[in-house]
Amino acid sequence: MKQKKGSAWFILVLLLSYFFVMCTKGDDKNSQNDKKEGALQSNMEKGKAGEVYKVRVEKDVTYLGPGRKEKLDLYIPVNTKSKKVLPGVVYIHGGGWMSGDRTIERGKTICTTLAEHGYVCAFIEYKLATMSENSWPQALYDCKTAVKFLRKNAGKYNIDPDHIGVFGCSAGANLAALVGTAGAEDNMEPAGLYPGVSSNVQAVVAMYGIYDMKKFKLKLKNEPWNKKTLAEIFLGVSQEKAPKLWDLASPIKHVDGNEPPFLLVHGTADKGVPVEQSIEMDKKLREAGVPGKLILVEGAGHSFNLQPEQKDLRPVVLSFLDEHLKK
Repeated sequence: MKQKKGSAWFILVLLLSYFFVMCTKGDDKNSQNDKKEGALQSNMEKGKAGEVYKVRVEKDVTYLGPGRKEKLDLYIPVNTKSKKVLPGVVYIHGGGWMSGDRTIERGKTICTTLAEHGYVCAFIEYKLATMSENSWPQALYDCKTAVKFLRKNAGKYNIDPDHIGVFGCSAGANLAALVGTAGAEDNMEPAGLYPGVSSNVQAVVAMYGIYDMKKFKLKLKNEPWNKKTLAEIFLGVSQEKAPKLWDLASPIKHVDGNEPPFLLVHGTADKGVPVEQSIEMDKKLREAGVPGKLILVEGAGHSFNLQPEQKDLRPVVLSFLDEHLKK
């Protein structure tokens, strides 16, 4: 009886020792992971070149033709130690194609973050739709013109004309994705300003965007009398009357494998724009062989910046842009 009791205690001691060792290993592993995450955060804060830039904002820059009230603000990295050219990014705000301007805090924060890490960022305004007047395709032409503006003025603003990206949120993500997918082959190039200057981009970041217009059913108001969706107001015609035009405004319909890399971000709890929009767009891009990535933010709704409470998106967004625009 004593021998059995002694054996039981011996086995218990072994089990406790094993449990302690495994816990210690787990703590060590967690500690290593924490160090890696801390290093990533530190590197992100320092920027790719080991520095965080001060930012100068040049406001009210005219980039469209005469008679246009829409302007852009340039977020310019300031670094007196280096004369190297920097990549550019055009930022396109959301607002259902009907509202928004350069005062939106989300956009200002995103542009500041990008500029701090070495990007000349243009926060643009573009033609907005009203209940009585659509803004398609002028809104897209404005976004493409902004890309041309950065490329045309690359020397003035110390921009690398061969490395320009576009970044959009919500309705702005729809326009950003169209900048990356719809080109001259679709007769979607603006005429007039900056002739001969390309509107091509080398990277696209699109957050909680609309990529298939026919599947976007959100209305401006939910009253029974209001039958128009935001997409119909933007395009100025119903889906039934002009299905081909609705496809033309859908980035997913333009994907042919010649697109620049895409980073798609979407919240899984988005009640405004279903997460399936990004999932299906990502699938289409991957099937066409377009490099990129889909980030699903678990539990996030619509309209968040680079630091939603669920996940800090700055490391992945900056890493993506660095990979494709800082070559």
